[in-house]
Amino acid sequence: MTDQLPAPLWPTVDELFSRMEATRVHSGQEGLLLRILKLSEEVGEVAEAVIGATGQNPRKGFSHTWDDVQAELCDVAITALMALRTLTADAPAGVRTASGGRAGPAAEAVGVGPRTAPDSAP
Repeated sequence: MTDQLPAPLWPTVDELFSRMEATRVHSGQEGLLLRILKLSEEVGEVAEAVIGATGQNPRKGFSHTWDDVQAELCDVAITALMALRTLTADAPAGVRTASGGRAGPAAEAVGVGPRTAPDSAP
């Protein structure tokens, strides 16, 4: 266990996005579409890892571990966040809107939970 707190999610997303943008080959709509398609590729890699971890392919046997599945799921999460950030500079607002306020305390912890309006006098 470490004494370090994890980095805040959205500043980390913005930093990673900036690094990716600096080396981006395709821009505009084409770049956005390619980042969204990359998500499908990563989800396929999760499926491949699950099949390998459960030995469901008789030709390959147990080709993956559950640690591999975990790593692939992290790739999916990061890829989804990068696609969302490419689509909008205010990714946290997108998550708030998509969750319809149902995300609860976990979302608040990463800065996307419901915002309370200031009290106003009648």
